[in-house]
Amino acid sequence: MAETLLVFQSPVMAPDDTPHEARACGSEMSGGGWQGWLEFFPLAGGPPVRSPRETTQPNRADTEYWATGLTPVFLEGALVRALTPPPNVPVAPPQPSVFAGPAPSVFKRAAEVSRASVLNPFSVYEKGESLLRRQLGALSAWHLVNIVRAYELTDEPVDRLNRLSAASLIGLIVRATRDRLFQRRPA
Repeated sequence: MAETLLVFQSPVMAPDDTPHEARACGSEMSGGGWQGWLEFFPLAGGPPVRSPRETTQPNRADTEYWATGLTPVFLEGALVRALTPPPNVPVAPPQPSVFAGPAPSVFKRAAEVSRASVLNPFSVYEKGESLLRRQLGALSAWHLVNIVRAYELTDEPVDRLNRLSAASLIGLIVRATRDRLFQRRPA
């Protein structure tokens, strides 16, 4: 049940210079805790107004303590909030999605790639080209060929790939990875 916790002795002036009596009110909330707000009564008569919730406290005593610390400036602001109707925000109806799901991933999922490939060049490249070059440099040529084949980075036949040097394979992997990543990204 809502109750008045404190009646302020000094009147609060509205923007149009009408004096109001201010009262700090509170009530227990259904989920526990207390909420506090302010009610204003025009001294010349008329309907009272109330502010939105101004505080949430763990109990009645803390809500009452909150009320004792309110300043005249805070009360004036709360009166303005109470006198100002909430904005009318239009809500747009939800629009259906054009697609049934997200775009396919830029690189193949690990389950789709042969287990013979020891790293995913796309995921490493996204952390930096120099990191990809360093990691590829630590691999043997046959690992590099397996990466090229697993990720379909070229149409070259396997026997041609096996004749390339490790440096040439690294260059091929980096170029193909970069080209494929930047080809699919929007400008």
